[in-house]
This record gives sequence, C-alpha cells and structure tokens, in this order.
Amino acid sequence: MNILIIDGQGGRLGRSLLESIRRSCPDAELTAVGTNSLATQNMLSSGCADHLATGENAVVVACRTADIIVGPFGIATADALLGEISPLMANAVASSPAYRVLVPMNLCNTYIAGVTRGSAAILEDAVAHVCQLAAGEKS
Repeated sequence: MNILIIDGQGGRLGRSLLESIRRSCPDAELTAVGTNSLATQNMLSSGCADHLATGENAVVVACRTADIIVGPFGIATADALLGEISPLMANAVASSPAYRVLVPMNLCNTYIAGVTRGSAAILEDAVAHVCQLAAGEKS
C-alpha cells in the first residue's frame, strides 16, 4: 500500500500526518512530497517517510502510483496554499485513481463549514481512515 502525503507551506500538517500514520500503520510505504523545499525538509525531519521529493513534477508523478493520497483539502484545488498548488498539481490529485483523504483547513481565504480551526479530532479521523484503507477495509 503506497500512501502519498502531499503538503506545502511549512509542511507542518504533512509532518504530523507522517508521524501519526507511521505510528498507526508501521508497515505502510510512505511517500512525502512537498510543494516547496521547506515543506519537504520538515517532512524529512520526521524520519517517517520512505521516499521524499519536492515540486510540481514530483506531485504529478507520485499521484500516478499512489494507492492513497493524503493532505490538506487545498491539494486538489488550483492556486490553493497561497498559490503553491498549480493547476497541474491539483489536476493530478483530482484525477488520480488513488483514494483521497483530504484534511479540511480554514486557511487561505477558505472557510469550510463545520471545521474548527486546528481540530486534533480531524487529524485523528484522517489517520484512522487511512489505516483502515491500508488494512483493506473500505467504508
């Protein structure tokens, strides 16, 4: 099971996802792609990724082989994350055959109804769902 974590900006969400998924699903193959070098560096410092890369083409290529894509909701929206998500990246995420687990965040001129900013429960729910998928349980 190839789990792809995509993040941008400072990579804090990506790092949290990597650490939590690694703890909960120790056998999963984790690929982390940052939209910029700072995000990639932060995810690298978690020590949890099996593979790391940076940039637009890395997102596009990694989306082709991922079984599950995890990241902030904005990775599937062109020009999100203060413009770090190019239309090509958003299209790669949205058109990938992978199952997507998108974490809602009220940032960058976006309000997602029902989302409390910084809710730990949202992250826990996302990680639990990824681990269910990795174990072969679709719900």
